[in-house]
Amino acid sequence: MNPVWKMLEDLGTKKGINEIVINGPKNIFVERAGEFIGLNVGLTKNDLLGFIKDIADFNKKVCDHENPIMDGNLPDGSRVNVVLAPFTSDGAAITIRKYVRTNINLVEHSQSFGIQEKWVPFFQALVHSRRNILVSGGTGVGKTTFMNMLLKEISPDQRIISIEDTLELNITNPNTVRLEAGSKLEGGETKITIRDLVKNTLRMRPDRIIIGECRGGEVFDLLQAMNTGHEGSMTSIHSNSPVECLSRVETLFMMAGFDIPYHVVRRHISQAVDFVIQLGRGPGGRRVVQQVLEINSLEGNNILTSSILESIDGELTSTGVVPECMSELNTDGDLPRDFFNS
Repeated sequence: MNPVWKMLEDLGTKKGINEIVINGPKNIFVERAGEFIGLNVGLTKNDLLGFIKDIADFNKKVCDHENPIMDGNLPDGSRVNVVLAPFTSDGAAITIRKYVRTNINLVEHSQSFGIQEKWVPFFQALVHSRRNILVSGGTGVGKTTFMNMLLKEISPDQRIISIEDTLELNITNPNTVRLEAGSKLEGGETKITIRDLVKNTLRMRPDRIIIGECRGGEVFDLLQAMNTGHEGSMTSIHSNSPVECLSRVETLFMMAGFDIPYHVVRRHISQAVDFVIQLGRGPGGRRVVQQVLEINSLEGNNILTSSILESIDGELTSTGVVPECMSELNTDGDLPRDFFNS
């Protein structure tokens, strides 16, 4: 067995490890509780190259001097990124984000994001009432894990189309189509992009469209879908605050290539997005929900928002503001009128 596979097998028996980074054959770290810990492991460049060839074959991709960057998955579902020399200083850089095996859900695992039991019905109501949600956060704060928790709340009778550049989401609904961007068309260099798939998704009769992460002009098509009968759609955005998230969505919208005034772009955003859920790191590096922001309306050129929940000392606390869409959230009768004041 290749020594890299043996190392991963050994690390798989240890709890709390989220990331494994290989900066070179003798420079290896794991992340646990937000802190990187060095490992005393000696590998060779040939060990790394053999491992890279294995995962390239597994993902039916090529990783060589002509294709020095590769995204893919390991057999257990973990995400892997590879960068080869000459773009690295020590032969190859490999980053592995471990797949979370636990069948996580809001009821049993909400505390892993600092959500007290009393707030669980609220997050369930966001999904059940088909609110359009942006999950915002920086690198490694658990955006995919949190989205998986929300996805568990979707009714099994709804049709879901998910789009990712690397398959990470864990959707258990039977009527689900999982699409993966990045594949080359036969005989050419053209690649199928996330935006291509979003456009095609609208012809596939989805109830909800789920995009793993928006990084470009696909935001334009997703917002149109959210406004035209695909309520309850969801994506993640890489940003450090809800306000920055909305600003980034505006920028990504413009990347679609349309010459649209910014106030029109903001109107589209305010009409399409219902809530931004901001994730971050709390005390001790713990992943937490930092804020839940409701998108209200557009006044002049400004998007009006209301902060509903905020994290204090790592736990969510009500701001006392009741969501404007409270009646829609309470479709199942689970949220009493004084829910946010109790």
